[in-house]
Amino acid sequence: MPASLPKRYLVTAALPYANGPLHIGHLAGAYLPADIYVRYLRLMGRDVVFVCGSDEHGAAITVKARKEGVTPREIVDTYHASLRDTFQKIGISFNIYHRTSEPLHHQTSQDFFRRLNENGEFIEETTEQYFDEVAQQFLADRYISGTCPVCANPDAYGDQCEKCGTSLNPTDLINPRSMLSGTTPVKRPTKHWFLRLDKHENWLREWINTGKVDGVALHNPNDWKNHVVGQCNSWLDQGLQPRAMTRDLDWGVDVPQEIPDSAGKKLYVWLDAPIGYISATRQWAADNGKDWEKYWKDPETALIHFIGKDNIVFHCLIFPAILHAHGEYILPRNVPANQFMNLEGRKLSTSKNWAVWVHEFVDTFKGQEDALRYNMAKNMPEQKDSEFTWKGFQESTNTELVNNLANFVNRVMVLTHKYYNGLIPEPDPEQAFLSGWQPDTQGQYNEELGILHKRLVEMGREIERFNFREALRMLMEISGAGNALLQFNEPWKAFKDNPAQVRVVLNLAMQFVAAIGVASRPFLPFTAARIRHMLHLPPLEDNGELLHLLNELAEGNPTLPPHHAINEAEYLFTRIPDEVIQQQIDKLQSSDQQNQPGSNEPAVNQPAVYKALAETITFDDFAKLDIRTGTIVEAEKMEKSKKLLRLKVDLGFEQRTILSGIAEHFSPEDVLGRQVIVLANLAPRVMMGVESAGMILMAEDAAGKLSFVAPSEGWPNGYGVK
Repeated sequence: MPASLPKRYLVTAALPYANGPLHIGHLAGAYLPADIYVRYLRLMGRDVVFVCGSDEHGAAITVKARKEGVTPREIVDTYHASLRDTFQKIGISFNIYHRTSEPLHHQTSQDFFRRLNENGEFIEETTEQYFDEVAQQFLADRYISGTCPVCANPDAYGDQCEKCGTSLNPTDLINPRSMLSGTTPVKRPTKHWFLRLDKHENWLREWINTGKVDGVALHNPNDWKNHVVGQCNSWLDQGLQPRAMTRDLDWGVDVPQEIPDSAGKKLYVWLDAPIGYISATRQWAADNGKDWEKYWKDPETALIHFIGKDNIVFHCLIFPAILHAHGEYILPRNVPANQFMNLEGRKLSTSKNWAVWVHEFVDTFKGQEDALRYNMAKNMPEQKDSEFTWKGFQESTNTELVNNLANFVNRVMVLTHKYYNGLIPEPDPEQAFLSGWQPDTQGQYNEELGILHKRLVEMGREIERFNFREALRMLMEISGAGNALLQFNEPWKAFKDNPAQVRVVLNLAMQFVAAIGVASRPFLPFTAARIRHMLHLPPLEDNGELLHLLNELAEGNPTLPPHHAINEAEYLFTRIPDEVIQQQIDKLQSSDQQNQPGSNEPAVNQPAVYKALAETITFDDFAKLDIRTGTIVEAEKMEKSKKLLRLKVDLGFEQRTILSGIAEHFSPEDVLGRQVIVLANLAPRVMMGVESAGMILMAEDAAGKLSFVAPSEGWPNGYGVK
């Protein structure tokens, strides 16, 4: 853990537009990583406030309202309630979920505008902007679309191209058209207030790249993600320009009336929306008798923004400039922006309904909310775009959650009831048994608790570094080690002849379950609650329970004392059958087909195409194959080869170099740490000057896409596959 921790944390998640429901891309991009981080901080006893709310202003809201023939207020009321309920159902634990239409937010935003105006941060300029002569209205960013000058996307918006991610001004668009009437707009003069971003360029560059402002260190730049810093520097290198902070709209926060020429002017949504973090904190503080200013104005507070990569510039340059220009506010300590999650090989598209909607998921897969959270965390787009597939979701649920985690917990609970009437057995710490962490080695009770402590500390360290995928892998190592502990010692066989060994094995396994019941809460909050109930332990209150567990383990103290009574076993997860997954695939394809131009027909499933079976072999032929489990511990691309990765695979008894033709499907980062199946007695072969001693076994679909074949997570290396 860091030597010096912040006194408190203010964690924000990007305010979702209240003009549509939540999909899995939103969840994986900002809300799940923020929730994992916050839940962990609470379990470690930190002072943390987690704020979010609906972004209810801006042109996107009024465009939606016009399309549906209702008022903007009706739109935001409907979708605010939908978003709030969906977040709750999927377990996102905001301290407050606010909304920017509240009077407190309008007041907070207007006070900010007044302060910036008094500080001379604005310049007033009359510029030519697009005007719709049919609708008799100036066109804000999202009221206008056209061809992107960067990627030629014909449907770019006036503020951003959603295809290439480039931030735009409406005047940048080629062949602009009004979203209101469909006509070509004309330019007319209008007056607005511009924030002088150019005057903030130097200190922003210093702050982004060194973490310092005027020589004072505010954050460690090495902790920021490369793509975040890179995108900021790209903007800075182009030179920052003044940016309009007002719009000609009839829906939004009014420019303060006492300011001359403010009639009919609204605050720009990217001035209004991030201030929503502040107004939400103010409301939370008022509701709970707290001092909100400590969370926004005290340098000992760590301000962390969780966002998607399309919001990097706004949270790392524009909003910090606004905070700094105000003069009283802290700057973010980190902005761990995630990249995008794709769906079944394509970019998510709300307009084409190419999405998995979270509210539909929780209605369809009742009780399986944590299965989605697990899959999202496992495939989180932390450093690069990732992908959700329904088959992958099924595999991660059935293989890793059912076969590994749920199976381990159930077996331990059932055996404890069977042999000890549901009471934790009292172990002999000197009793010998086989370790679950290091196969075929003798374990010692206190040493095993020490390894458990070490794994939990490492998991926490990765969470604090925003490496949630790695932290989840470490959590699952605990259940993997627990399964191995049972498998190697076989208490169902040893109970009669070696009862002392069974007592220590099952006691230790129950300590693993108890640890999982706490440590899984950031990732799997519903599962953690069920485990605590099964263990007959009080519900977690998110008030330092993990810190307490770590302190106890560091002292060699088990969580569950001997003779503690547990409740009956329950299944944590259920297998998802093929037909349920196929229904979701059919639904997605049908929706996509209906959105194709000129087609009103639902998608038709194409029959699968299978390769013919190879020539029949005898059992003796198969018996010649020595197939082993292993783990990839090193991976790099082979120079001058598009197809080959050079892998070092740990087989338990030795490490081997294997060249694998998977470079067109996986990067070295994708495969590092993966468990694999290896044909170990394949004759060595020299390729490009490197000897390859074995073959990684893969599955291949009809399109030639490869997938790893692997044992259950946590399975030991070097063991045979039969």
